[in-house]
Amino acid sequence: MKRFVTFAALLVLAACGGSEPARTAQAASAPAAPQTAAVQNALAAWDSNTPKSLDELAAPVRIVNLWATWCKPCRKEMPEMSEWYRSQPEGSVDMVGIALDSTDNIGSFLKQTPVSYPIWRYTGNSSRPFMKAFGNDVGVLPFTLVEAPKCGYRQTITGEVNAASLTAALKAARAQCG
Repeated sequence: MKRFVTFAALLVLAACGGSEPARTAQAASAPAAPQTAAVQNALAAWDSNTPKSLDELAAPVRIVNLWATWCKPCRKEMPEMSEWYRSQPEGSVDMVGIALDSTDNIGSFLKQTPVSYPIWRYTGNSSRPFMKAFGNDVGVLPFTLVEAPKCGYRQTITGEVNAASLTAALKAARAQCG
């Protein structure tokens, strides 16, 4: 048991603190959107509690970033993600950050580090099934899903992202989907 706990701790540290994010791309046969019971009715605008749905994201490619205020790599990646998103042509890509955190913590963080993309909040009671619905089987943060729903393309990125990795993921999605 002690070895398992040590292995699990190393796995989490590697995923959260590594300099190279782990990427997994799935072919067009992958499901188009993680609209499972764990996701439906479990998303809200962080500041108003207005229900949200991934169906609101209409661009050909969408990027969903799971994060929390207590996650140092999450906090580190957000300014660069925001700048990258701001540089994209309007309507070409949608990005949303989904926080697994409290409204108070999110508000405090965003006062210090505002972002250019919408922030939603997970409102459910069990984050594990929620994260698994996005392909995050390990349950680590940060975690990013890049998908093109119309052609079924999905790529997951475990760990911190930057402008270069986001550009590469967007390029791969466009190449796969035409």
